Amino acid sequence: MDIDIDLQTTFKPQEHFPQGVIASMVQKNLLKKHTVGFYFQRIPIDEITKFAAIPYKLAEDLGFFKIDFLHLSLLDDFKSKHEIKELLKIEPDWSMLEDKETVEKLFQIHRRYDVVFKLKPKSIEDLSDVISLIRPGKRYLVNVYNEDKALVRAELYKKPDDPTKYYFKRSHSIAYALNIVLQLHLIKAKII
Repeated sequence: MDIDIDLQTTFKPQEHFPQGVIASMVQKNLLKKHTVGFYFQRIPIDEITKFAAIPYKLAEDLGFFKIDFLHLSLLDDFKSKHEIKELLKIEPDWSMLEDKETVEKLFQIHRRYDVVFKLKPKSIEDLSDVISLIRPGKRYLVNVYNEDKALVRAELYKKPDDPTKYYFKRSHSIAYALNIVLQLHLIKAKII
């Protein structure tokens, strides 16, 4: 299991959490630094690299969980959480998603104008669905989405029985949709 936390690009986790252990991964048979992962549990540390001695995939199987501190440049445009919360209370101009140039600037959906235009999201839930529908393994649902959203949603967010099958969580999709809503507001205000 891991937890993702979106932060401004200036956030440096080691400065705030010196007791954290940098997660690791194996690349070309070498232990390398995981780009964003940290452990706050007692996990063995490699004496040479000072990273977690157990690569993150194996560590998860052993019951460790990492926290991923993700840098999201969108957040650099805000001074406070309050500012973000207030902006999210305002309904965005959903018609902006009909403009290809605008969609090409947006997080996660910038290369999928065709799907965005076809499905015409008019709510955070609709936008969340679009984000999930563009994922591999779910694209086959695009053509029936406008006919029966409830049916598609039931399939779209269903966790597969096979753990090797791709699965995109609804919680991630909603979070991504909220980020896009913030971008729409910033574009409308000509900030980005």
